[in-house]
Amino acid sequence: MVIWAQKHNDGTFNPSKMTKFLFTSDKTTYKKIDVEEPYTGDKKILCVCTCDGKLEMKNGKVFNSGNHPIELFGPMLYMRDAGFKFEIATGSGKPVVLEMWAYPKKDATVKEIHDEYKDQFENPTSIADIKNLDAYAAIFIPGGHGAMINLPTNVALGHLLHEAHEKALPTVTLCHGPAALLSTCTEGTGKEFPYKDYKSMCFTDKTDAFTPKIGYLPGDMPWKVQESLEKVGLAVVNKSETGAVHVDRELITGDSPGAAINLGKVAAPIILKHVKENS
Repeated sequence: MVIWAQKHNDGTFNPSKMTKFLFTSDKTTYKKIDVEEPYTGDKKILCVCTCDGKLEMKNGKVFNSGNHPIELFGPMLYMRDAGFKFEIATGSGKPVVLEMWAYPKKDATVKEIHDEYKDQFENPTSIADIKNLDAYAAIFIPGGHGAMINLPTNVALGHLLHEAHEKALPTVTLCHGPAALLSTCTEGTGKEFPYKDYKSMCFTDKTDAFTPKIGYLPGDMPWKVQESLEKVGLAVVNKSETGAVHVDRELITGDSPGAAINLGKVAAPIILKHVKENS
């Protein structure tokens, strides 16, 4: 039996009520960590978000996506515990788009950090205006299907990720966020994919193929993230989504929204160590 996604008056689709009940939460499991020597310097974490949430599926139906709120704010909270501030950027400088149907409405810590960076979310930096990564301690690319829309073809982001790779700058992403890594070899960069011998995690194509049957997506995916990453040489090590995290050199990845909290716990000390060793 197929359960249909929930249709809006404008013809776009949210996940069905059943899948929202099963796969979203009103609160995160974040618990503040007291860091003995938090960062006190000027370098920020560059948070690369999506400014487009309309993902057209293979059947022409449009999914209301964006960045998944828990995938964005969960890791940010742990990075903030480690002393870091953020600069929010999108591909065009237009406002960040969130999957508000997945927003943890009863989580005060999420609301707090969201409010703290509200002006930046509404008026982010354009990626093209960032000339180099000298002012940054790490790059963080949250997931949500919206990360698939325009980040994988953003040439400016591709150049920044090449620079991050060359400098071994921590690069943190999860779920569908790794789609943005494809920007490193998109037409216009003139460069090859820099993560060819890396192992990582992402949301699997197998699960993406299943979710339309339960009404999460309104149709089959327009393209496959895992397959596309594997074609250019990135090894995806997870076979399903369990909330797991993987670290391979500077690349720190998680498999799903369930990995957001674990990703923050793992990434924050790595970023802190890197910036202290290279300051």
